[in-house]
Amino acid sequence: RVSFMNQKQQKPTLSGQRFKTRKRDEKERFDPTQFQDCIIQGLTETGTDLEAVAKFLDASGAKLDYRRYAETLFDILVAGGMLAPGGTLADDMTRTDVCVFAAQEDLETMQAFAQVFNKLIRRYKYLEKGFEDEVKKLLLFLKGFSESERNKLAMLTGILLANGTLNASILNSLYNENLVKEGVSAAFAVKLFKSWINEKDINAVAVSLRKVNMDNRLMELFPANKQSVEHFSKYFTEAGLKELSEYVRNQQTIGARKELQKELQEQMSRGDPFKDIILYVKEEMKKNNISEQTVIAIIWSSVMSTVEWNKKEELVAEQAIKHLKQYSPLLAAFTTQGQSELTLLLKIQEYCYDNIHFMKAFQKIVVLFYKAEVLSEEPILKWYKDAHLAKGKSVFLEQMKKFVEWLKNAEEESESEAEEGD
Repeated sequence: RVSFMNQKQQKPTLSGQRFKTRKRDEKERFDPTQFQDCIIQGLTETGTDLEAVAKFLDASGAKLDYRRYAETLFDILVAGGMLAPGGTLADDMTRTDVCVFAAQEDLETMQAFAQVFNKLIRRYKYLEKGFEDEVKKLLLFLKGFSESERNKLAMLTGILLANGTLNASILNSLYNENLVKEGVSAAFAVKLFKSWINEKDINAVAVSLRKVNMDNRLMELFPANKQSVEHFSKYFTEAGLKELSEYVRNQQTIGARKELQKELQEQMSRGDPFKDIILYVKEEMKKNNISEQTVIAIIWSSVMSTVEWNKKEELVAEQAIKHLKQYSPLLAAFTTQGQSELTLLLKIQEYCYDNIHFMKAFQKIVVLFYKAEVLSEEPILKWYKDAHLAKGKSVFLEQMKKFVEWLKNAEEESESEAEEGD
């Protein structure tokens, strides 16, 4: 029994000692210089043949601790050696010319380097996070690199964003105040987006940006006093990135349209006077360059969304007419062009088709708007003849038949009256 007790007491001390030595070993083992020497020696032996480089890196992962030395590994592959804070190469270190910064400054070379990173990260999946952190760090160090080094890094980053090795959230680093202020971010972004769009297209870029909520932040590449669509557009168009300028312009109008709709609905629910609402909308149109067609569509959907509609088909038409009669002056203010009237007609058609209990109300709404001078005969006849949507067209054309005949007759009568008058 005594010996058993002794054993029990000894156990904690034993494991305690083991723990201590393990801790000590770890300190000695974390030695990036030794790791760096192994990698640099290997790269020097493989030379600039990037396929051989990829094979060497693949094989070394089995012998060297990539997980622990990810940062050192990527520093070497990009800059040729371990980077000191700020982006300079540590002085006393050996370095290699088999790296992105020492390579030729052209797309083809950067595509080949992108392959090296792809293969490495595909093979050692755990390097994904380390690589993302590395790129974020490199972007913060941009001022420490030469212009040519920045260009190469920008091209490489664009390619890796295009093939999904990197996530667009790394662009956050470019919004660093110092980089923005000195124009480094915008210049870097030009090269980056050029190579990204070259690999994919602007739509793919837009999808990636939207995923990480960057689609509305590109203006932040410029200092606050230059964050206008005009400035952005001019800068990137002159740099040969017209599609990026148009994309940002588009994003701005989408934002302005959403704002307008939100504000409109609030004004309507407060019951603001129409003249105030009309004034506000016209100012917004001017300020954000929004067309009357776009505005009439927004007003229609705002007007229709302020009501709880009756679920009974026979009651909803009555309710709609009453509601829309009240809002006719507002709608009439933004149908000064035939094209806007046609847009409104198509929106009404779409609405009645999508909300099944409105199917029979279409003709009644159009007639009301005709009487209230929101719609005139020409756009109605054009809609009937060939400008309608396919959605429920047989039902709606049938509904409109008599009214359209009446309109045509009225038109002929007024023409013959005019001739008699001559």
